This record gives sequence, structure tokens and C-alpha cells, in this order.
Amino acid sequence: MQTLPSHARVIVIGGGIIGCSTAYHLTKLGVRDVLLLERKRLTSGTTWHAAGLVRAAQYTQNLARLSKYTINLYAGLEAETGQPTGFVQPGSISIATNPARWEELLRGVGMLRSFGVEAEPITALEAQQKWPLMNVADVVGAVWYPRDGKCNPIDTTMALARGARSGGARIVENMPVSRILTANGRVTGVETPTGVVHAEVVVNCTGMWARELGLSVGVDIPLQACEHFYIVTDPMEGMHPGLPVMRDMDHCAYFKEDAGKLLVGAFEPVAKPWALDGIPEDFEFGELPEDLGHFEPILADAMKRVPSLGRVGIRKFFNGPESFSADGRYILGPAPDLAGFFVAAGFNSIGIQSGGGAGMALAHWIVEGAPPFDLWDVDIGRFFPHQNKSAFLVPRVSESLGLLYAMHWPFRQYASSRGIRLSPLHDRIAAAGAGFGEVAGYERPNWFGEPGERPEYVYSWGRQNWFEASAREHRAVRETAGLFDQSCFGKISVKGPDARTLLDRVSSNAIDVECGRIVYTQWLNDGGGIEADLTVTRLAEDDFLVVTSCASTLHDLRHLRRMARPEERVTITDVSDELAMLGVMGPEARRILAPLAAADLSTEAFPFGASRRMEIAGVPVRAGRITYVGELGWELLVPAAKAGAVFDSIMEVGRPLGLRLTGYHAMNSLRLEKAYRHWGHDVTPDETPAEAGLGFCVAWDKPGGFIGREALVPGRWVPPSRRVVQFLLEDPEPLLIHAEPILRDGRVIGRITSGMFGHSLGGAVGLGQVDAGASTTADAFLAGRFEIDVAGRRIPARASLTPLYDPKGERIRG
Repeated sequence: MQTLPSHARVIVIGGGIIGCSTAYHLTKLGVRDVLLLERKRLTSGTTWHAAGLVRAAQYTQNLARLSKYTINLYAGLEAETGQPTGFVQPGSISIATNPARWEELLRGVGMLRSFGVEAEPITALEAQQKWPLMNVADVVGAVWYPRDGKCNPIDTTMALARGARSGGARIVENMPVSRILTANGRVTGVETPTGVVHAEVVVNCTGMWARELGLSVGVDIPLQACEHFYIVTDPMEGMHPGLPVMRDMDHCAYFKEDAGKLLVGAFEPVAKPWALDGIPEDFEFGELPEDLGHFEPILADAMKRVPSLGRVGIRKFFNGPESFSADGRYILGPAPDLAGFFVAAGFNSIGIQSGGGAGMALAHWIVEGAPPFDLWDVDIGRFFPHQNKSAFLVPRVSESLGLLYAMHWPFRQYASSRGIRLSPLHDRIAAAGAGFGEVAGYERPNWFGEPGERPEYVYSWGRQNWFEASAREHRAVRETAGLFDQSCFGKISVKGPDARTLLDRVSSNAIDVECGRIVYTQWLNDGGGIEADLTVTRLAEDDFLVVTSCASTLHDLRHLRRMARPEERVTITDVSDELAMLGVMGPEARRILAPLAAADLSTEAFPFGASRRMEIAGVPVRAGRITYVGELGWELLVPAAKAGAVFDSIMEVGRPLGLRLTGYHAMNSLRLEKAYRHWGHDVTPDETPAEAGLGFCVAWDKPGGFIGREALVPGRWVPPSRRVVQFLLEDPEPLLIHAEPILRDGRVIGRITSGMFGHSLGGAVGLGQVDAGASTTADAFLAGRFEIDVAGRRIPARASLTPLYDPKGERIRG
């Protein structure tokens, strides 16, 4: 065995394409003291048998930026390192064999164009001209991606390894890591058969071993190895290096030329998890047993798509393991609760196309303390502990692998691993006919069916089966009242002598307000970008309650704990499960609650933004006059064990006044009409408050300032060139979902970040991030002609920088 150094600044564990890319990019950033340790040999495990597909298409702008970076890197890697990579760019084709898939592909074209990715709709005949052996009798249309490519995964990894060594990194094969060393909440190094190596940073790039390695130090990395199948034919006429990759997602298959042969791979609807009891110690370049029965339906369809496939021999039936994550997106970034420990794993069969960009982003994260741009979609911090339990993870990855090529319907819900987290009111909500969705494991009512209606999703690209039910709920909130079960919202208690100091430093708005006030605020990073969007209620002099969205709870909790200084006397506690939360919203909200609370709920006694204690049905509750739907209303925080009594009493009084149970689809349409932002969609760490239209939440002159203030000062009096804008389609038929391109005077200037049908406005409404360019004033910007690209159709739209519904906020203060 080789002798290892006693210390390295960064230790990368794992010598697949991700580990080698991370080491390569660290050296590009000037980190010379990098040690990469591989348990066996480079590329063993998964990289060596990958299909080598490299494409720019991704479902978010920033992930597309990483994929485009990968393409550009691989295109020049051989010239830089002298190591061949086999990288070529013959393009790729995705075909549609039914109208729904065609709509999906056309919407994808618009989305990708808004990301700067080339994509072109073509006819079935044009697709056949590019892929002559393809049967197109049932093909409705296709999309051509001219920049897509392919490479040899082993050679590309070796090129990255050579580049890393040239930059000063040391790579040691046949050197397993037996233990990660930690002390005082951070990594300190690793233990190997030859001894201990101390380090400031340890990076887990171990692929399907990553979960087990993470568990050894208390870090959740929810991924599971699954069997992945492909066949390689004998040499086949018509196969040549310039043949594009072809995807037939309706039949779960992809087709790729491979050294004069045809490779056919599959993402079957129900996958087969592997190594549930642990990966064998000697596994290296191993293959798994053939399962022709499992692959046979895919192969039968493939022979229909490529008839000549049935006339050629199969040289190789391959079955090998790849790791898939709990939500189908890869896992990147610093472990939330172990300083110095970074992760890059769970790449869901796109490790080769992600390798360059993921390695680059992770290297920046390590060296600079932040990613190069918002990567919350793949941030390891998005996961909740339940997602790493085998009982949840194994069924979920079996489903999520199959969803890679399934229809990506709007509002699609997972079928597996449900019922993990339930509201205290779940049984009542279910009995009322709720159609449930799931967020962060929480079962939430998305809509309520009428008696006799089945509360199950029937998916489409148009108005789905719940559309009218949600419309009824939406109108009830606008005209009478709606009752929301918001128990899934995150609730964080912040107490102690220094609680106000911490929250004032972290928050852009002023938190030092009188007791019983609610403050809407953002938490910013050092660059002024928005890390969180939430409310803070001052309960007492040294007692505060933070309320945030369900999916953001852990993110915001961890962010606040990281911002607390060691000397500050403050206790930060997640009390989400202790408190149920009910929202009573609408013009009749006061009439419903006043008799129950036996309290004066007038605006004079209970103004907007106030928080008071009261009793409902004999149960102490804290009522906050706040809204996310743009109507008069109160959010009620109730002890979870007594939530049922409060719910029942509100329903009893409210029914005669038109109160209707209301779901999250209606909440979304209501908030979009009011142009309320949603963190992670409409605003992210890449936007400042001014760019997000939230400058009113910045208390510039509060004592002590706030995190991010210095980054914002230079632009304080300058109109932002980027803006979040509200749009309303003039045609009431099309629907907005997300990522549709926004055009001003015929030029793409941005994309829709979230959309829904606005039942009060009479059309689809959305928020979008746009580049305002030279239009430095609101009037100059709005003078343009706006259109939204919906599946290739340019729909005229009205743009507004103020809410189209109740722009002066009169209804919420009435």
C-alpha cells in the first residue's frame, strides 16, 4: 500500500467521474493540497458502465447552466489534458407518440429556450431523416437538440484525473476509507488501512456507497442503488458515430450508437432496488444477474421502434447498479449538521452529463463557502430525516426511476411512501373529501371534492379533474370565507436574552417591534440574495415565533442556527408538530370568528399585522391577522392535541355564512392573483429584495444593520435591471405552470416562475423573473408588448409591477 500524507486540505472519497471532477475543479481554483482516495480503481462501481450521454436539457435554469458547462468542458478536455474522451456532439432527438407527450415536449422547448438551450421542434419525417432506422408511423412530432453529445465515461474520467494530477492533486487507488473522523461538530480527517489523514474538508463522492458512509457520521443522504439495464447489439448496419441519440420516452427507452453497434437502455416504470442489505465488499467492476423477463417489454417496444433491431444479434445484455435519490434529483453541497463534510452523489443516471458542472459547483462551494448560483433544487439540505429511512426510500426510488421517462404531468404526485406525516386534523380533512398531495412527507389537502366525487388526480396538460373544485374554493375565499389546514407550515421558537439581536441581524426588516406584532421579512446571505421568506412574531420581549413554509422548515431552522454566534444566549427550537395552524380567510372571516372568540376583531382593536391570544371553544389559541391569499383573515395557532375542537366549532359557525374547506391549489391561485412570492420559485438566493419587488421589507437604517446590507447599498437608489413581474394571459384558455418564456416586443426576457389559473381575474396568472434591460423605469418597461410562449403558442399577456387583484391591499385591511 502507498504511504499517505498526514494532512490534506481536502480529501475526496470516490474515484468515479464526480470525484475526479471535484478534484480537478478544486485544483483549478488554486487548491493544490487535494487527496483523492478510491477504494478500488478509478471508475469502478457505476461510472465505468454508464451509457455516456451528455445533454444540456434540465428542468431548471441553473441546472441547465451546469449541464451546458459540462458540455463545454468535455469539448475541450482532450486538448487540455492529452487524454482522449470520446466526446462528440451528434445531437439528440426526443419523439412523441401521443398528443400529451407532444405538448410536454413543446413546453420543454420553450422552457429550454428561456434557459438558453437550443431545442427545435421537427416533424416525424425530419426525425426519420436524422435517424433513418426509426419507424415513425406513430410519431406525432419530435424535438431536435443539436448540442447534445456523448462520451466514453472511463476515458473522460481519466482525463479529469489527469487534469487534477497536473494541478497538484494526489490520487490513490486501492485505498478504502474505514472511518471518517469528527470532533466538535465538524470533520477532522479520515482513517485508512495505512493510518489517519487529517483534513479540513472531506467530500463524499462515493456513489451508491454514499448513504452508508453518511450514516456513519449521522448525515442523511437518501439514495439507493437500483438495477439499470441496457443491451448492446452485434455490429449493425446504419450505426455510425454521427448518429444522434434517440429517446422514445413513451416506451421507456433510449437508443445510442456504440462503436458500430446499437445500445438500447431503459427506464422501466417499476425499478428494481439492489443491495438492500449492503453492497458486497469486493464489488468493483461487477455486473448483476440478467433479468430478461424484466427487460422484455422494453425490448419488444424497441423492436417496433427500430425494426432492424429484430434482425441482429444481441452481443451483451447488461445489468449494473446505479444510485437513485429519494426525489429524482442529485444530492450536492455541505452536510447541514456536520461542518466540513460535503456530498456529491445520487445522480439518477445523469452522472456523466452532470459530472463537469457538479464538480465545478461543489469546488466553488468548498472554496468560497457558497455555490456559484442558487442550487436549492439539488442541495442536500432539502431532505428531511424520514426520507432516508429504508421503509420510505426503497419504494420511493423504485417509483422515481420510472418517472424519469414517464409523463411529467403538472401537479403529479408520488404514489409510493405516502402518509408519513399527518396533520392533527387529517381524519376530519379526509372525511370531507380531500384530494391529497405530499410536500416534505406531509399529506396536505390540495382540493376538496363534492359528495360523490373521487378525490383522485386525473392528469392532463389542460384543466385537470380538480379544476372546478378548486375554482369553488377560490371563489369562496374571495366572496365568503375559506378554512385552510395550514398545520404543515414550519413553526420555529426563538427565545432568550439575545433572541431579538439574532433575529434583527439575520432579518432585512426590523424585528425590534412591540410585542404582539407580526413582521414579514427576508433573511439574506452576504451577497444580499434571499435565503428565506417568512414571518416573525414577537410574543414577548425575548420570545419570538418564526412561521415559514413546510418545505423550507429545515432549511430555515438550520440557517438561523448557523447564524447564531457562540456567545449569544438564545434557544432555537422546531415546534412545528406541537402546533396546528388554521387559516380563516375571506370577507366573512370576522363574522365567523368574533362570536367564537368573544373578542373585538375590528380593525381598530385587531389591526392587520397584529397577533393576540384568545380562546375558541375553550381552547387557548394565538391569532395573527395576516394572509397569504389577499383577503381579510386570521391564522390561528392551536395546540395540536386540541385542534379538532377548534376546527369543529369554526365549521359549525361558518357553514351558514358560506365557509368552505379550501386546499392548497386554491391557496396558490389566490396568492398568485395577489402577486405574493414563493421562496424557491419566484425568489431565490440569486435575487435581492429590490429585484424581487420586496424592497419595502428592508429596514435600511435599523441599529446594527443586517446580514447582506453592505452588498445591497450600491444599488439602493438604482432601479433594478431584473424584476419579478406579474402576468395575466389575455386568452382565458391556456394554462401557465412554470418556466414558460416571457417575451417583450418579440424578444425573450425571462420565464414564468409559478403560474395558476386566476379565477377572479379570468385567466392564467403567473409571476416571472425578467431582465428589464434598458427600461430603467416602470412606465418604460410596461410600455412594451408582452407575450408568453405556451407550448409554442405566443399568448398576449398583461404585465404589472403591482398586484392585479386589490392593488392597494384594501381588502386585507378592511
